[in-house]
Amino acid sequence: MRSMTTNERIDHLERLLEVVRGLTTAPDLESFLQTIINEAIELTNSELASILEYDESAAELRFLAMHWFEHDLLRPVGVPLSGSAAGWVYRRGQPLIIQDVKLDQRHFKVVDHLTKHETHSLVAVPLIVRSEVVGVLEALNKKDAAHYTEQDLAILETLAALAAQAVKSTSLQRKVRATSIELAELERLKTDFIAITSHELRTPLGLILGHATFLRELAGAQYDEQLNIIIRNATKLKEIVENLSDVDNIQTGAARVRRQKVSLAKIAEDVTLLFRDEAKSRNITLICETGQAPHYINADEAKLNIALSNLVKNSLQFTEAGGHVTVRIQEEADCFNVSVADDGIGIPARDLPRVFERFFQVETHLTRRYGGMGLGLSVTKAMVELHGGRIWVDSEEGKGSTFTFLLPIERTQPAASASPLIE
Repeated sequence: MRSMTTNERIDHLERLLEVVRGLTTAPDLESFLQTIINEAIELTNSELASILEYDESAAELRFLAMHWFEHDLLRPVGVPLSGSAAGWVYRRGQPLIIQDVKLDQRHFKVVDHLTKHETHSLVAVPLIVRSEVVGVLEALNKKDAAHYTEQDLAILETLAALAAQAVKSTSLQRKVRATSIELAELERLKTDFIAITSHELRTPLGLILGHATFLRELAGAQYDEQLNIIIRNATKLKEIVENLSDVDNIQTGAARVRRQKVSLAKIAEDVTLLFRDEAKSRNITLICETGQAPHYINADEAKLNIALSNLVKNSLQFTEAGGHVTVRIQEEADCFNVSVADDGIGIPARDLPRVFERFFQVETHLTRRYGGMGLGLSVTKAMVELHGGRIWVDSEEGKGSTFTFLLPIERTQPAASASPLIE
């Protein structure tokens, strides 16, 4: 066996370096793999070369790159993992040299019959990425009836390593695209569900509440308890429908901010008053700290009321008897700082990044102690962001949570000075 000269080694290294450059500059996977098999042919002095990729759905190897004149013939051909040299290499993750295929049963003769080409010898190496075999690189028929050598094997293994990276990267990209399509479809289905549910439930719930209230007035004290249960639970369903409607409006872009001069202090006081009876019935101290200033802001009062109500309701829900919930408003340099703090059960650190996601619940549906659909906080986040603000939560499990949102203050520019009017 003739050893390589220094000039040959240098030439091989230069050509391999060009292939490495192609890993980042080739316009697409097919062009890069074509470069790989061309170099495999030249550097091993072979007649042909090809790259095969494992097809998970068919559990066999498929031709990924080959000579142009074999493209149409070999593209649909599946190479079995058993009964083929490529399959042997793929299954074992080891290289293989067959100097005379007539003496080896592992040669898959179907390809020769299809291409009208006779294979005499072959060398094959696995395409490996992080210990995972993703395909096989083959070179066929060493020219001049010569035998394949360890040097040929080393060259192909280098080329195979480059090909494996490209194949794996493209495979991951395909999976990412497929997953993105699936997620988009799931998002569409979720959006449709929200829109249909909120629309279809609104009318019957309104009728239930209206008739139940009417019957309570007529029936007298004898049926008060039963009718109050109907009204209370129908009201809970109405809140869920309203949250669903808010989510749908935000998603479809129908939500609009109707700005006017409003007092954040008054909104906080109204919300606190709304939940005061609930807090008292659960032995929770509900405090509102707004200072003396009205804290005027140009905003949509209804949407800020919804945002703050959801935060207070959430804090009350996760605070045990004897606990405290505090609503606080502070004016800073260019924004209002609105917070709702509690000393309740807190939120596990792993769940903090997801608490504002739609339908996310800290508890699983099998072990839940608290109600709700996981919409309130996502609605609050949307309402705050519609005003150009931002919201976050600080929490420690077992010690409580503080939800804070900032609302920008739009400072009006002072008008040009004018002569004072003298009455």
